[in-house]
Amino acid sequence: PMGVLSCVKYLMFIFNVLVFAGGTCLVGVGVWVAVDPAGFQDIVAAKPVLSVGAYLLLAVGIALSLLGFLGCCGALRRSRSLLLV
Repeated sequence: PMGVLSCVKYLMFIFNVLVFAGGTCLVGVGVWVAVDPAGFQDIVAAKPVLSVGAYLLLAVGIALSLLGFLGCCGALRRSRSLLLV
C-alpha cells in the first residue's frame, strides 16, 4: 500500500508541474501579445479582440501557474488543504 501512495504522490506532482508549466507558457504568450501585438494582427484582425485576448491569456496563465504551484507543494507535503485549493 505504501508503494501505491508514493506513486500517486509523484504522479500528482508531475501533473501539477505540467499545469504550472502550461500556465507559465500562457503568461509568456500573453505578455508577448500585450507588449508586441504587431505579430498577431495578421491572425486576429480586430484590435479590441487582440487586447482582450492578451489579458485573458495572462489571467488564465496566472491562475494555472498558481494552482500548479500549490498542487506541487500539496503533493510533496501531502497537504490535503493545498490539494483541495
